[in-house]
Amino acid sequence: MNAIGLAILTSLILEFGLRILSEVLNLRSSQAELPETFKGFYDDGRYRRSQEYLGARTRFGWCSATTFLAVTIALWFGGGFGFLDERVRSWHLHPVLTGMLYIGTLALLRAALSLPFGAYATFVIEKRFGFNTTGWRTFVADRVKAGLLSMILGGTLLAMILSLFEYVNRFPWLYCWVGVAGFMLCIQFFAPRWILPLFNTYSPLAKGDLRSAILSYARAIDFPLENVFIMDGSRRTTKSNAFFTGFGRHRRAVLFDNLVAAYRLPELIAILAHEMAHYKKHHILWSLGLGILHTGFLLFLLSLLVSSQPFFEAFYVERTSVYGGMVFFALLYSPFDLLPSCLLNGLSRQHEREADRFAVATTGGGKALADALKKLSAHNLANLTPHPLHGKFVLIPKSTSA
Repeated sequence: MNAIGLAILTSLILEFGLRILSEVLNLRSSQAELPETFKGFYDDGRYRRSQEYLGARTRFGWCSATTFLAVTIALWFGGGFGFLDERVRSWHLHPVLTGMLYIGTLALLRAALSLPFGAYATFVIEKRFGFNTTGWRTFVADRVKAGLLSMILGGTLLAMILSLFEYVNRFPWLYCWVGVAGFMLCIQFFAPRWILPLFNTYSPLAKGDLRSAILSYARAIDFPLENVFIMDGSRRTTKSNAFFTGFGRHRRAVLFDNLVAAYRLPELIAILAHEMAHYKKHHILWSLGLGILHTGFLLFLLSLLVSSQPFFEAFYVERTSVYGGMVFFALLYSPFDLLPSCLLNGLSRQHEREADRFAVATTGGGKALADALKKLSAHNLANLTPHPLHGKFVLIPKSTSA
């Protein structure tokens, strides 16, 4: 192994260790007694249940992360990357098709490894704590649909990147950046109409007090709202949620059916007010813009490494290639993504607090929002006392309105 390989291996192990440490501290930060502000929303039994749920998910995460790291290292030092590279090259296909086969094979291996973990999480952990309502038929259908979408959308995007790096002599990363940014923007418009309905049923909210109150509030804050939908979230889980899709005049509010069934009208308006605030405060545009900038930075770094022979030798691959560079760069960059991830999570928490303040100011008080957030926490068995270090790596919205 050369110095580059040693540095990458060390950084991967250090990242793994740091995340494990944050999760150990997160488990130890659990308090034996229910926080005073949540009394009346949790009983002692449900609070203990939330701590058991945190422990089960954390230990499962350790098992999953350890397995993936071990398989990656075994593939690396077993010469798997080099073997696969020589195999796909031996077919003498077009360079773009060769790259798609190489990355597609690795993606298929990862999906196969993820499948039992996904099944265990759904049918053992989530079922044990009363959340899972997914049947095996739905579980399999979801995986098939997601796989086909990955092949169509991901394959198209991958083919574009490989082609540009293959045929554009000057600044191919810049052309890729423009193409990827356009793809990201298109997905924002296409997903609500053609992708999301592949997985769930979206029914327009019937006329009544709830619909009238939502539309009235939207008009009051000058928020363009195309329609309000109910999603059959209970088909997969008892957990509840709400979200918005679309841009401009084509924004749609989506409520889980189990959310509507369990919350009072003022609480539902407060939840939607929080979500609308992310649009009114331009948080969505900020997130999208930062995502596009981050993508451009990654593509620029990739362009510096795709022809570096020592970089490929670190993975026991003899010949350079764009597709190999993409795979190895992902391994290289993963540990160094911790800092930008922490910064983005910090920004997201700031946005959450701003959205809370907006909802409180525009709905006439904070009680409805506070009650709704507490009920959501209790219903979803949320961790009420996360450790600050863990919060750097995982976005944990902290509501100030409560």
